[in-house]
Amino acid sequence: MTDNISADLLITNGTVITMDCKDSVIENGAVAVKGEDIAAIGKEADLSACKASKIIDARGGIIMPGLINTHTHASMTIFRGLADDLPLMTWLNNHIFPAEAGLTPEKVRDGALLACAEMILSGTTCFCDMYLFEDHVAQAAKEAGMRAVVGEVLYDFDSPNYGVLEKGFAYSEMLIEKYRNDPLINIAVEPHSPYLCAPELLERASLLAQKNDLQLVIHVSETKSEVSQIKKKYGLTPVGFLAGLGVLSPNMLACHCVHLTEDDIALLKKHDVKVSHNPESNMKLASGIAPMPELLKKGVCIGIGTDGCASNNNLDIFHEMSMAAKLGKIHARDPAAMNAGSVLRMATIDGARALGLSGITGSLEPGKKADIIILDTKKPHLTPMYNPASHLVYAARGSDVLTSVINGRLVMEERKIFSLNIAEIAEKVIRIAKDIGKNNTAAHKQ
Repeated sequence: MTDNISADLLITNGTVITMDCKDSVIENGAVAVKGEDIAAIGKEADLSACKASKIIDARGGIIMPGLINTHTHASMTIFRGLADDLPLMTWLNNHIFPAEAGLTPEKVRDGALLACAEMILSGTTCFCDMYLFEDHVAQAAKEAGMRAVVGEVLYDFDSPNYGVLEKGFAYSEMLIEKYRNDPLINIAVEPHSPYLCAPELLERASLLAQKNDLQLVIHVSETKSEVSQIKKKYGLTPVGFLAGLGVLSPNMLACHCVHLTEDDIALLKKHDVKVSHNPESNMKLASGIAPMPELLKKGVCIGIGTDGCASNNNLDIFHEMSMAAKLGKIHARDPAAMNAGSVLRMATIDGARALGLSGITGSLEPGKKADIIILDTKKPHLTPMYNPASHLVYAARGSDVLTSVINGRLVMEERKIFSLNIAEIAEKVIRIAKDIGKNNTAAHKQ
């Protein structure tokens, strides 16, 4: 029995999927929230004496940790559908980079707010972002009430935000100081990739991350052409090249990792590098099928990411989980590969671990921050329910999420977001898109 607990919020009458180290599932369960933290978890009957300011009835649904998107470019919602059905380098060089040249802090903020709305509505409570004007992405996340890991992208050419690279490092250091003790925002150091970053940039970025105990986020081995380019230039695979620089470490999050050799996988495991798997973006850009089953067998920590809306084109981690599981099975030619339980961990506790946040989020446990979502399971596509984990990976949709609590704050209830005016945000992005569309059309007529 749990006696004499007072709470700000009590969620009752649901199946609690904890994602703790035992993968505990509590039927007829309840979760008590006090301030920012989870105060208690257990059978509803055991928490019946809990006095709460607000009680939410889960109506027999699923109560679980919020989903974690380990790799996205949130503000690219403003480019959704701009340049589809193109190879990565053509997509980047001919469409995305030119469009990004006209970005402003206001456009980035509006795009990020739209992304936050989309993520909250589909069950994501925490995301890792790599983009431009990231201070404004952080501000958007705070306004939305979302947890976020953000970092300014660094590369060898001038940025539309900071200009020359030296100012990029100064901007990153500003972010580190500004958000050092923020309850929702964590900063990462984010060099774009081995093919757009000189060795000196990568080494300096790694040192900055290590000095401040931050994640180092980077695209790695996303395409065959990237691997060929690095091999031609340095005689090594991208992973081997990064290992030679001494930047592989437990605080590195390597995004995509589609084209890996056995030696690459061994190096990632040796240095405890974390991986962000982005199956839908990899499919849409025809980058390939990442060897996630092999990484899992070696014990590499994997999170799931959507990438940006220009290469996906959505931010729904439920959909991403389904694709990750099925692609893994195809890749391994084994229906038992990438089972539902392991993929669900990738979207929750392993995603938190990949971002260095497993001590505070990713699972429902007393003392952790209250990042919780409630799913409505009384729907045809979720009936009957033999195995909750299976349903969450293979059948659930982002639209099944009813309620979201982030850092103890009720951000959405019955699919109404309290922190954002979605109609107003959408109207701003529509106006931005009209300008982008005109400029994109004009550029291709020249």
